[in-house]
Amino acid sequence: MKYLILIYSNPEPWGHPTIDFTEVGRAIPDDERAAMHKEFEEMLAEISASGEFVTAEALGAPTASTIYRVGSKGRRVATDGPYAETKEQLAGFFLIDVASRERAEELASRFAGPGDTVELRPVM
Repeated sequence: MKYLILIYSNPEPWGHPTIDFTEVGRAIPDDERAAMHKEFEEMLAEISASGEFVTAEALGAPTASTIYRVGSKGRRVATDGPYAETKEQLAGFFLIDVASRERAEELASRFAGPGDTVELRPVM
């Protein structure tokens, strides 16, 4: 079963890993942040070794996006991004292939970091 783990964040300035750029993340002492990075890398090694990791990508700044819509008379219109008028934007994703929803939920909870929101969504 494939699931997408979507990571939303509001880093200022935009950058990855988001914990290094969010207000909440920057407030964490360096030694604690280093421990969190280590724990995350260990989890990635675990799901890579188990074959559950499929792919992942960090996304560029929402301000660099272009939005395409169909306007009046069916004409396509392009505007500068971001799509959502919110503080939190999609920062990146991980595609996993796991045996159960329970395993996907377990992994998704481990992706949640300070200042981030994580969404788990099944792939159709």
